[in-house]
Amino acid sequence: MDDHERRLTRPAELHPPALRHLFSDGGVGRSLSVELPPGTVVWPDPGYPQRHPVRRPAFWVSDGPVPPGLWSALRDEHPRSGLWPVLLDDSTQPWTAGQVAPEPVSEIDNYDPAAFMAEVWADWCASQTDGDYSELEPYGKNCPGLAPPGTLVHDPDELADQYADKLARRGMSLGLAAVDRGADTLAAMGWQGALNHNEWTAPLAAVVRGWEDRFGVRVVGMGFNTLDLSVAAPPLTSRHALQVAAEHWAFCPDTMFQGPGTLAGYAEEIRGKTSWSFWWD
Repeated sequence: MDDHERRLTRPAELHPPALRHLFSDGGVGRSLSVELPPGTVVWPDPGYPQRHPVRRPAFWVSDGPVPPGLWSALRDEHPRSGLWPVLLDDSTQPWTAGQVAPEPVSEIDNYDPAAFMAEVWADWCASQTDGDYSELEPYGKNCPGLAPPGTLVHDPDELADQYADKLARRGMSLGLAAVDRGADTLAAMGWQGALNHNEWTAPLAAVVRGWEDRFGVRVVGMGFNTLDLSVAAPPLTSRHALQVAAEHWAFCPDTMFQGPGTLAGYAEEIRGKTSWSFWWD
């Protein structure tokens, strides 16, 4: 057997080998041909509150900023590698410090985005002792439920690649998580960005899964308390944008309250927009 034949029969591999530790089965059958910059796998800090202690690293993170183009190359390899790339802001805290609290990806299946939205809506309305729900007009205290799907105006993966190149120019680091889909990185990596809004991350990941299905969303970037998504099927009409804005409010109230202040104003901001960015105080 010559060298070429040996390469063809060699088992699929992940490089660097430490990536295997991200998988419960050791990454059997997974391969990655993209060369990674220097980096390390990150274990959750045992001194940081952990609701679900894990026995393996939560993710891999690069030692420094990565160039445009790397995210898209890794996204293209995801079906073979099982590793979803995420551009990371504030790379020292929480990422390299391990200030994360991973949740089992299986937990996401236990949550329904419509039920989560209705619960957030009802809790906020119950807190309005003066009965003033004007900020949520035209819906008021009546949660409108999930918006219908959008119509694709871009290829979701190609758009995500373009958005990732734009974000990478900020000098962001790179994370890799062993997940089947981008939305699951929120739970698998133990992201705590919305902790002041919701104690658990899995319900938020369930919402993002729904956006992947209905709006061609891709998870591209995360920060200490931020989330950046590309959107290939954004709402194009004012009415549809208003329905989507209601979902965004339940997912991240600060985006509206610290922005235009009303659903109608926020809806106009996201109408036709091919990226959604969220931040939580």
